[in-house]
Amino acid sequence: MASCAVLHLLVLVLPSIILALTDANLEGDALYALRRAVKDPGHVLQSWDPNLVDPCTWFHVTCDGDNRVTRLDLGNAKLSGSLVPELGKLVRLQYLELYMNELVGPIPKELGNLKSLVSLDLYDNNLTGIIPASLSKLSNLKFLRLNSNRLTGRIPRELTKLASLKIIDVSNNDLCGTIPTSGSFSKFTEESFVNNSRLEGPELMGFVRYDAAGSCK
Repeated sequence: MASCAVLHLLVLVLPSIILALTDANLEGDALYALRRAVKDPGHVLQSWDPNLVDPCTWFHVTCDGDNRVTRLDLGNAKLSGSLVPELGKLVRLQYLELYMNELVGPIPKELGNLKSLVSLDLYDNNLTGIIPASLSKLSNLKFLRLNSNRLTGRIPRELTKLASLKIIDVSNNDLCGTIPTSGSFSKFTEESFVNNSRLEGPELMGFVRYDAAGSCK
């Protein structure tokens, strides 16, 4: 009878253990992809060992009670290199702090998969390319700071759907077109958008948008 009880318990518990290990492997792989993509002169990622299945033991990584990654604290870490699309697999991530580094290249559109994200801080880097419209899927996002990069293109109108957004800062880039004024953007001041020499000012509600036509790249 005892062996039957143990077997029954294993049948109940084993799938959840396997699932937890699978999630840990996926998240560990995603973080290690970031480590491979950047140079780390200060060795802040030295503990990110792919042989340790659980990334919750790594420095600068915070996890919840289910051992899922909820926070990456890598601000001002002297990292150079590029962001990786694998970061989009960290679906419980709430805080992505990669500000004040020397990161280059585009913001991966896969960051739009981070449905739990509350704060996205990528300011003071050398990121290029557009602001991905996929960030509009981050329904829990409160803080979006992309200032002091080299981002180009328009501010995606889709971002106005982010009802929880309290702070946006895209200043000191090379954005063009006009500033959205609908939805959550109605409460933001010009300070959020300054020092983008090609931005033409806020769009006029009820009129044809300034950037409805023409080139803006």
